[in-house]
Amino acid sequence: MSHPTQYALRHTPSAEEFVAAQHSAEFQELRHKQRSFTFPLTVLFLAWFILYVLLAMYAPSFLSIKVFGNVNLGILMGLGQFLTTFLITWAYVKYADKALEPRARAIRERLERSAAAEPAAAQDAPRTAQTSPRTAQTSPRTAQDAPQESPATHDAATRRHNDNR
Repeated sequence: MSHPTQYALRHTPSAEEFVAAQHSAEFQELRHKQRSFTFPLTVLFLAWFILYVLLAMYAPSFLSIKVFGNVNLGILMGLGQFLTTFLITWAYVKYADKALEPRARAIRERLERSAAAEPAAAQDAPRTAQTSPRTAQTSPRTAQDAPQESPATHDAATRRHNDNR
């Protein structure tokens, strides 16, 4: 008998476990890191956007200053809005990959591994019947039914299984 992969034994946290995780120091640090990056950038971008709108409303002669050819400050500032949006998105993705995702992954893995604290006998025993909310039918699940593939394949198979219920 082969042992199920770590993905087959993934634990679905209860509401109490989620609340406890939200109050943990590592979750609070994750929230602080995320907010300390997003809030200042949001304020700066909104100030930049409001400046552009106010200039368009109250200083159209300033925005109509020609820079080269038929291109004026208004066109450059308008394009700058798009450029700023893409730059902020790029910077956030880089920051999230480096500073947020590792912390979020550690919290998620800790929550999903909490089933490992249960006795080994309980893990080897067949799971009780699970009820599908859409069909209200039960389907027994055992450790032998657990997929033995990679995480990506397992997630795709789970989505297909859930869609077919």
